[in-house]
Amino acid sequence: MTFGIETKGVYAIATTPFFEDGSIDFASIDRLTDFYEESGCTGITILGIMGEAPKMEPDESRAIIKRVVSRAKIPIIVGVSAPGFAGMRSLARNAMDMGAAGVMIAPTPALRTDDQIVSYFAGAVEAVGDDVPWVLQDYPLTLTVVMSPGVIARIITNHPSCLMLKHEDWPGLEKVSRLRAMQKAGELRAFSILCGNGGMFLDFEPERGADGAMTGYGFPDMLTELIGLFAAGKRDEAHDLFDAHLPLIRYEQQAGIGLAIRKHVLKRRGVITSDAQRKPAQMLSATAKAEVDYLLTRLAKHDKRAAF
Repeated sequence: MTFGIETKGVYAIATTPFFEDGSIDFASIDRLTDFYEESGCTGITILGIMGEAPKMEPDESRAIIKRVVSRAKIPIIVGVSAPGFAGMRSLARNAMDMGAAGVMIAPTPALRTDDQIVSYFAGAVEAVGDDVPWVLQDYPLTLTVVMSPGVIARIITNHPSCLMLKHEDWPGLEKVSRLRAMQKAGELRAFSILCGNGGMFLDFEPERGADGAMTGYGFPDMLTELIGLFAAGKRDEAHDLFDAHLPLIRYEQQAGIGLAIRKHVLKRRGVITSDAQRKPAQMLSATAKAEVDYLLTRLAKHDKRAAF
């Protein structure tokens, strides 16, 4: 199972289910893996920012990779971003040996200049091996590293093993358009673009040239339907579906509690047992939970998937 420069659809960014005591809930991992497949996802990305990867012990990360890869029937991408290249290399090689389709690498927040960014990814590729397919994560809102289209183009040109861009800049629609224009002009080779940001701009990203989404919104089945509607040229139907979910998508974008909201929704949908996070974490207040539940009630009027 692989991914490539022509990958389309939805790669779900998986949360990591925990019990209240902070231990990993492997039974919920199994249900979550099945849930993403049944929702029509093209693939799954694990151990990303929303997967609480920095809170894992190395052996826990490997146990999660083994569990998901052994169960999934769709490609698995593993987040291997780390403060140092040694840890990145070890996790990447282990993931590939277990059967992962590839890895995702984000820039370290310390990078500031274009040359620093380009050099960092050169070092990362050297560390994991240029035979390992990888996804370039562009997430300046959280990582504080701003990559212009020109810098992204340099990285992709320098490294044939980079097959996909996870685009989650904000605003970022013009960046998608610029990268696709560079390809059309013959200035840049082909690669897949999947978009994050909780799906916040997925109403226009496909029209700008994105191939789909890579995000963890609690209704991945909606995301796959949405991408399908765009692919079928049903623009108004796609926007109607997106508009119905927008209040919940927007609520989830609050800094600090997005993961708590996502886990609460997945728990309400019966996919995971607990909405617990590993400490340190910001949990939802009773008032916030009631607000999310109210949004779900309103959403159910338009989409039966929220009627639970």
